[in-house]
Amino acid sequence: MHTRILLKGTAAAVAARRIRHIIRPVISKEGWNYSAHEVKLLNTSGDTVKIGEILYQLKTPKSPELVPVNHITEVLPQTITQHLRWIMQKDLLGQDVFLIGPPGPLRRSIAMQYLELTKREVEYVALSRDTTETDLKQRREIRSGTAFYIDQCAVRAATEGRILVLEGLEKAERNVLPVLNNLLENREMQLEDGRFLMSSQRYDKLLEEHTKEELDVWKIVRVSEDFRVIALGLPVPRYKGNPLDPPLRSRFQARDIYYLPFKDQLEHLYTIGQNVPPERVSQLLSCATTLCSQESASLSLPDFPVDNLPSAITLLNLFPMLSAEQLFQRLYPYEAMLGKEGRTAVEGILSRFELTDGNKKPPPTALVNIEPVSGDHTGQAAVTLKMTDKNVTFQVPSGTRPIRPPNGSPTFISTPTHSRLLAEMMQSHFVKDICLIGAKGCGKSVIAREFAGMLGYSIEPIMLYQDMTARDLLQQRYTLPNGDTAWRASPLVTAAQEGKLVLLDGIHRVNLGTLAVLSRLLHDRELALYDGTRLLRWDRYQTLKEGLQLSDQDLQDRSIFPIHPSFRIIALADPPQLSSVKQQWLGPEILTMFFFHTIKPLAKAEETAVIQGMIPNVPKEAVEQLLHLTHSLRKSNDPTALSLASSLSTRQLLRICQRLSQYPQENIAHAVNKACLSRFLPSLARSSLQKSLTNCSIEEQPDPRAEHDHHYTCIVKDGLLTIGNVSATVYIPDEKMKVPDVLFYENVQHMMVMQDMLKDFLLGEHLLLVGNQGVGKNKIVDRFLHLLNRPREYLQLHRDTTVQTLTLQPSVRDGIIVYEDSPLVKAVKMGHILVIDEADKAPTNVTCILKTLVESGEMILADGRRILSGPSEAAGRPNAISMHPDFRMIVLANRPGFPFLGNDFFGALGDIFSCHAVDNPKPQAEFAMLKQYGPDVPDAILQKLVAAFGELRNMADQGTITYPYSTREVVNIVKHLQKFPDEGLANVVRNVFDFDSYNKEVREVLIGALHKHGIPIGAKPTSVHLAKELPLPNCKMAGYWTINQGGNARRKLLCLTESHQIDIKGPVFLRVQSYPSERHESRSMSFTEEQANWQIPMNEVNIVSDITTANDWIYVATCNPISLYAMKEKGDSVQCIELNDIFPRTISGVWQPFVSVAALGNPLQGQLVLHEEQGNTLLHLDLVTGAVRRLVLPQDKPEEPVRKTSNWWSNKESQSGYKMCKEFAHKSWLLIYKENGSQLDVVDVLEGQIHTISLPITLKAVFLVAEDRWLLIENQTDRKFLLTKPMHMGAEDTGVCQLHAITEDAVNTGFGTSSGMETTTPQEVSSDQLPNENLSSALGQKIISPNRIFCDTNTYANVIVGFPDLMSPNEVYTFKRPSPITEGRGPDMFFGSSKRTGPAKRLNCVCLLDANQVVRALPPTQVPLAEIYHKERESLLCLFQITIQRDSGLDVSSPKHGKIDTKNAPHVGGNQWAGGTGGRDTAGLGGKGGPYRLDAGHKVYQISQVEKDTVPDEVKRASREMAEKAFKQRLKEIDMSEYDAATYSHFSEAVRRQVHSLRTILDSLQAKGKERQWLRNQALGELDDAKIIDGLTGEKAIYKRRGEQEPELGSPQQKPKRLRLLVDVSGSMYRFNGVDGRLERSMEAVCMVMEALESYEHKFKYDIMGHSGDGFDIELVRCDRVPKNNKERLKVLKTMLAHSQFCMSGDYTLEGTEHAVKELAREEADEHFVIVLSDANLERYGIRPDHFACALTSNPQVNGFAIFIGSLGDQADRLQRTLPAGRSFVAMDTKQIPQILQQIFTSTMLSSA
Repeated sequence: MHTRILLKGTAAAVAARRIRHIIRPVISKEGWNYSAHEVKLLNTSGDTVKIGEILYQLKTPKSPELVPVNHITEVLPQTITQHLRWIMQKDLLGQDVFLIGPPGPLRRSIAMQYLELTKREVEYVALSRDTTETDLKQRREIRSGTAFYIDQCAVRAATEGRILVLEGLEKAERNVLPVLNNLLENREMQLEDGRFLMSSQRYDKLLEEHTKEELDVWKIVRVSEDFRVIALGLPVPRYKGNPLDPPLRSRFQARDIYYLPFKDQLEHLYTIGQNVPPERVSQLLSCATTLCSQESASLSLPDFPVDNLPSAITLLNLFPMLSAEQLFQRLYPYEAMLGKEGRTAVEGILSRFELTDGNKKPPPTALVNIEPVSGDHTGQAAVTLKMTDKNVTFQVPSGTRPIRPPNGSPTFISTPTHSRLLAEMMQSHFVKDICLIGAKGCGKSVIAREFAGMLGYSIEPIMLYQDMTARDLLQQRYTLPNGDTAWRASPLVTAAQEGKLVLLDGIHRVNLGTLAVLSRLLHDRELALYDGTRLLRWDRYQTLKEGLQLSDQDLQDRSIFPIHPSFRIIALADPPQLSSVKQQWLGPEILTMFFFHTIKPLAKAEETAVIQGMIPNVPKEAVEQLLHLTHSLRKSNDPTALSLASSLSTRQLLRICQRLSQYPQENIAHAVNKACLSRFLPSLARSSLQKSLTNCSIEEQPDPRAEHDHHYTCIVKDGLLTIGNVSATVYIPDEKMKVPDVLFYENVQHMMVMQDMLKDFLLGEHLLLVGNQGVGKNKIVDRFLHLLNRPREYLQLHRDTTVQTLTLQPSVRDGIIVYEDSPLVKAVKMGHILVIDEADKAPTNVTCILKTLVESGEMILADGRRILSGPSEAAGRPNAISMHPDFRMIVLANRPGFPFLGNDFFGALGDIFSCHAVDNPKPQAEFAMLKQYGPDVPDAILQKLVAAFGELRNMADQGTITYPYSTREVVNIVKHLQKFPDEGLANVVRNVFDFDSYNKEVREVLIGALHKHGIPIGAKPTSVHLAKELPLPNCKMAGYWTINQGGNARRKLLCLTESHQIDIKGPVFLRVQSYPSERHESRSMSFTEEQANWQIPMNEVNIVSDITTANDWIYVATCNPISLYAMKEKGDSVQCIELNDIFPRTISGVWQPFVSVAALGNPLQGQLVLHEEQGNTLLHLDLVTGAVRRLVLPQDKPEEPVRKTSNWWSNKESQSGYKMCKEFAHKSWLLIYKENGSQLDVVDVLEGQIHTISLPITLKAVFLVAEDRWLLIENQTDRKFLLTKPMHMGAEDTGVCQLHAITEDAVNTGFGTSSGMETTTPQEVSSDQLPNENLSSALGQKIISPNRIFCDTNTYANVIVGFPDLMSPNEVYTFKRPSPITEGRGPDMFFGSSKRTGPAKRLNCVCLLDANQVVRALPPTQVPLAEIYHKERESLLCLFQITIQRDSGLDVSSPKHGKIDTKNAPHVGGNQWAGGTGGRDTAGLGGKGGPYRLDAGHKVYQISQVEKDTVPDEVKRASREMAEKAFKQRLKEIDMSEYDAATYSHFSEAVRRQVHSLRTILDSLQAKGKERQWLRNQALGELDDAKIIDGLTGEKAIYKRRGEQEPELGSPQQKPKRLRLLVDVSGSMYRFNGVDGRLERSMEAVCMVMEALESYEHKFKYDIMGHSGDGFDIELVRCDRVPKNNKERLKVLKTMLAHSQFCMSGDYTLEGTEHAVKELAREEADEHFVIVLSDANLERYGIRPDHFACALTSNPQVNGFAIFIGSLGDQADRLQRTLPAGRSFVAMDTKQIPQILQQIFTSTMLSSA
């Protein structure tokens, strides 16, 4: 401490000499043009002070204790003398002064020096945003039940003739300071208690005419002529704050108090730093001066805290070997607070002044020793630091507790980084208060506590929050037991008096205006409190005490107290967020208050040491994996990865390891996902985390417990609760009635959550449960507490929750304020479990006070009591509440982000709790649970509900819909169905979905999803559309079939059989690919025969050639290319196996195969045989393993040379092929024959045998009518034969098959005559018989007999009674068609336009025996349009039919009218004929893209629109005309043709839902941003709890109300986000558009961006550029000229199309991306986004993926995303692997592009919400 001098009124000539000595340097310099500026102290009757020629007459102060002391330094620099001289001039003129200048203590110091010099009493007030009129004028206090007015500083100063120092005028809210206007101008003021302050001149005049008593009666009070105001303020707008009110400003005289001139500063610093090389001092000062210049301000660099330089030089003086660069970082932590540009600028300045010596000079390595100093220096500790190679010892203040040597704490694991940090903090502690900056969870509090422990300090933790007022920081009002009001000092003030170490936790949260009240405490160690108490720095207090010869008690009676010399403050703060406007808290004012130390995250080795030191038995490899992951995330410069890294702070890692040490079998991936709440991360962040986990080889193992569901039970036995495999003792509570009891149906998933909770609970953690609404968070917690038998206290938060209501509820009883304990305080006292619900609804600045409670078990309550962590802490402390050891908190919150838009509780406080994500139960668990709620509800309905809601939740996760439907809704539906079983499901689900009934887009999505799962919402009773029944013709007996046995040898032929082993080749293993498939229930909107349909992922040219079913599997074989699809009827995926390369090619030109498929039965279930008809290839497939084996068949002799074979579709005669009969495939045998051949091959797959039967006839067809009886049709003659064979082909004695001819006789002739029936070839013969009752009903007579159905072209069906078992003549009954079906087929659609016709390749004819039906598919030409065609028997039974759909994939070319067909034949499909149905581009019905509808008179049947038909016609007509009129008017306004409008709507409609969804999110974000805040100190509104006492005393401004919060003055303007969409308009986009529609999808994406961001230009500034072979910056949309209407938007789309059609080939994706990233980085914006749309065709142009990845991530400020369309091979996948996770997407299906864009937008919009 420098020696100080005190100016005493009675000082002798010694004092005068001293003053001369002080002023000597001033006189010697060139200065003002006055002869001398000398301060003289004359010892005459009235002492005077003289500065230069200006003389000031001293007066004896009334209250000498209020005169500042020890402010004048030994040597006064010239500049300060000039400032003092100017103030003296103004003082003599009776004017008020305003000292304006940069932040720092200099202005206050000059004011105090002047007051000390002129011996004036001071009234000091630090203004803050909480200062009100009452703080300046008068405040009411209650004494003995009566309210009195107590004068405040301004009134006291005016009446007593003191000087009022107002500091921080820019902090006070507007309209507060004008109360002083009249006092400043005329020295007049009307007071609340009726008195009137009057200026001394007027008062003295009145006194000449009236007596003082009269004036007193009139309540007139004289304002002293010595009253002056000195205001101290910052210049606004350069600094943050409110500008001066003009009337107020005009009443002050201003003086700019800038930093001292360079020379003065330098001299001052030289005197301090005797040991420091002078050039070092001047370099530091030069650097500081540069950073305070106008130029640095234009770079928006905060001012350097020049006032801290003396402290820094003091340090350097003590440690000459200290690096100047490191010291500079402590004064000005530029790396933490500046962006890239700012850092570069500062580093440039440092190297300019040669201050970059950080690498050469190492920091102090460690603390060697700390020991108390004995003797006079109590409260000091001698600290020895190791600097490079020598030890330096110095003395620092220490606390009252015993001092602990370094590394003396068992709970603190020291690492080299932390030892270095603690050593540096010791240095800073020598001269100044400290601020620790570090990310949450990195150990700030731990280090501060260790620091305090070593120096023997008691800690006073103070949690700061956003709404904190200056009163909360310094003093609060309370009532005494007799009702009097009093002031209670805050913990900060008591700590200052007791010499504790205060931890200000979270100074980044608190408002700067509030924090400003501490600046005098931090700079000068002085403080003026609301009740008039003054706290003085220790040495000033001692000087005052000695000078006035007063005792401590005397000074305390005068409300003056010393601040303990050991008192220190350590502030803790999160690093400033550079991108966020709100979080840029580290400004020039705070820089002057502290020395800053940044805590970097620990190095990997150190973090390992900490974890293993704290948790010795944690598995080593687990720690290694965890840290590998964490450090890879921390090192990334990707903002997504960094935000994930913040969830994995050291604190969170310790928690994970703590669990792993107890439960070593737990999965690391599970722990990480839990810590990051990955279930609720935006999709981009989630994929980024998954990729990082995979890169660090942390695998998410499938939960082994999921298989053993039965283990998931909870048992309470003998006082022990067991959930899963975790046990805990059941609690014995005092208050049984507080233990929750709740209806709870157990399910596996909730049990797993509870088991996880129990693990953490036993480890002593507080729990946080996060989930969507309605997933059962409350139920789980209540059940959990019920099982544990724990009493619960419940607290529900909302947006009006304040810190006070969280802890205490004040109320007034008999005029005394009484505080009721909140559930939180009760739970702490009693050891109950506190359940905090809806934690995300309260502002995070309120909930953050829970942090100290959770972390250190301490909390200060509003009534002055404090919660302490244990009885030992609380012992002997008044007002202490000891925290019960059983107390725990369980916090419930909704997930962050849209649509809840709560406050991000998890982001703010997630890492101090153990987090659990609660999700809707999985389908099986949900089904089981619903079954318990609705035992009588049919399972099918429950399955439908579970499936439909599962899909809706997936949609919500992907962002297609915004509302996350939860279990709560399904449970309510099931409860309703249970109680009212007769009500239809469609009606009941409306209880949930009617919320969305007015939102067209959402409604469409919902109805689609519900219909898909067969929930018939919106269906009417009239919506039954079964096929119309037409009567069948009468059943007639047509004749007999007689099987010839008996003696005629010609008619009974024996056929030879040979058997041999099958030759098997293979197996070859092929990849079985799995595609997602969706079953769509068809009976939702209307009830028809169709039950379900699926979409099979076939490509354009695939043809379905065969379908078979087995059990509940469906197999579809396709040719061109040959592949096989398999799916379960209730499954959700399709398996596909490509077989094109397996089949052998024939030599002839084009090979066009056609395949049949047969499914084998037990024991070969799930295996298939595929038969190719042209080459007679037989393959055996095992879909489980993907094994393919070829079964080689014996070839029969070629009948003609191979070279003659030609294309099978162009032959006049259809070429004969091989056929497979598979009726008995379920018995594992098949029959194969060749048309026109004369042998049958029976393939027994199970035995591995082939039996070849040679026949005496050539075959046309074979029907297996029974396992041992086959119907053969002879070629050309169409004669029928019955082949009977032994049941077991292998039996040796019966290796002979018999062939019986069948005679067909007409009805009218007797037996034996040969005039036969007309012989027809059957198309289908059933292999089993009709059941007897079906047979009887079909024939109209009661009959029991074997029978078969056979179908041909002439009849609907034939029934042969007695066939094939009875040898007697079999009767043939027939249902005749009016005209036969022709077998021809039209021109081949796939393989050329030959006009020849041939039989169809497949006859789609099926006999359904149980249903008594024959179902047949007819070619379109055969459909009898004249009458409704029907193909059923009598019964109306459901039919399971498979329809394979696919997108036409054909682009809509421009619509046209098409050709007119003169014959007017019906046309279906194609795009040639006008008036067709279902075509493309032409005028027609039900087509795609036609310009208008044209009906050429063909009948088209559509589902009746029952709902619409209920509206009368004239109403419909009127509404349609109105809509058309409005539409045309709109078109006219924007000058757009109807044709253009239709073209535009084609694109716009495709993305309508995405646009709507994005706009919903934007709207709600906007609404959230505009949410109103509490405005306090209002004259009306709701009573503010914090102001209850002020209300008691009768104050007015004690209310609060909601209002729009004005942005803080000087806070930077919110900038819009900047987006550039870079679209691919290269030639390949146009070329491949026909294949996958990529150009069209890109145009839709562009349309989506333009429509979604319309009218949000203030939030999103966007432009759209194209890249192609013509260049990389083709302008499509400029950011200052965005399209305003559909016409302008269509123009953009047309430009894209035209450009890609006519541009050069080539690829500029890379250049376009680099250019966009560079250009955007230059622009000022809140965030920058570049989205690149490209087809991943980069390698063709020699662009390497890693180059592209570099371009995309070249600037960390710009978030780059890439969407690759389509892909040649796996290029896009390879690219995606090289790019950061969540930054690249592959849209294999171009339909996904708008969805992906929506995903990117959603996660980026929410990132800043």
